[in-house]
Amino acid sequence: MIKFHRTYFVLAALLFITEALIALYLHDAWMRPYGGDYLVVILLYCIAKSFFNTPALPTAGYVLVVAYVIEISQYFHFINLIGLQNSHLARILLGTSFSFTDILMYTLGILTVIVMENFIRCLKNF
Repeated sequence: MIKFHRTYFVLAALLFITEALIALYLHDAWMRPYGGDYLVVILLYCIAKSFFNTPALPTAGYVLVVAYVIEISQYFHFINLIGLQNSHLARILLGTSFSFTDILMYTLGILTVIVMENFIRCLKNF
């Protein structure tokens, strides 16, 4: 079950760099609020697949559930409940404001992962 997969690791590293650049330098009305949320679930998926040899669909499902749980925790101000509202790192990782649009972007990101994994699997079988 545990197996290092270099391709996913490189993709995760590239996505992490992209996310960092978005966070640091983009302050627009589209890419930062929507693109970052779209990419973050793909990043999390690639991190998981970098170290675990698990089927694509369950892995994508777990990542999506984690993203949903974190987003829903924002609705209930979980970060305040656990006393981390002044922690910059916690605010970045857990977020501070609930948005249905974020849930939509997470869903679209995971759908992209599933489509790409199926496409790659079909190419290998072709």
